[in-house]
Amino acid sequence: MADTETGVVPRHLGLILDGNRRWAKAHDLPAMEGHRQGYENLKTIADAAFDAGVEYVSAYVFSTENWNRSKDEVRYLMKLLLWILKHEVENFTKHGIRVRTLGMKVRLGKALVRAIHEAEEVTKDNTRGTLLLCLNYGGQQEVVDAMKQIVASGVSPDEITAELIGQHLYAPDMPPVDLIIRTSGEQRLSNFMLWEGAYSELMFTQTNWPDFSKEELQTMLTEYANRHRRFGA
Repeated sequence: MADTETGVVPRHLGLILDGNRRWAKAHDLPAMEGHRQGYENLKTIADAAFDAGVEYVSAYVFSTENWNRSKDEVRYLMKLLLWILKHEVENFTKHGIRVRTLGMKVRLGKALVRAIHEAEEVTKDNTRGTLLLCLNYGGQQEVVDAMKQIVASGVSPDEITAELIGQHLYAPDMPPVDLIIRTSGEQRLSNFMLWEGAYSELMFTQTNWPDFSKEELQTMLTEYANRHRRFGA
């Protein structure tokens, strides 16, 4: 799938999975079915991205603000995430995918936290690609948590650098995000990867996430390959 002329592929792809509920409404289905279809499509798109040479795919699956949704929807999403982390590990391993989560563990519940640790442990040696599930994640909170760790370690203000902050993020070994794609017509980051995405290329589509196809991903990867990234220079 990668552009064969330039060979330029984003090392780290960020996905803002927007439009699951809109997709469900358009198909006269419950919102929960939209989320289920959204997960099925995440597997498809992540697999296609890894085939193209992408090494990391970060998916915004549940933000710190999503707790404000209805109790029924939040409960369903937590159950879906628990099912994924408990029952899809074998499938991830079969496809060589390492699973990690980014975000705060508070409020997730013991069963989900345990499933997170087990999935990360079982898949840690898989090398085809890393799927990062941003769960109870907020970009601002990530920076706040990093600063708290730095302050607690006794570092003086004049010793704080961008590099030091980066070392205290949720996944300091993860490379910066090269390309962020948001579906469903919205054109904002919504608190996603604010630090890691400082120099990301941004692409938006009207397509609701469950309908986002491998072909549309290909088109965006080709466009990315033809962009000239200056990084402020």
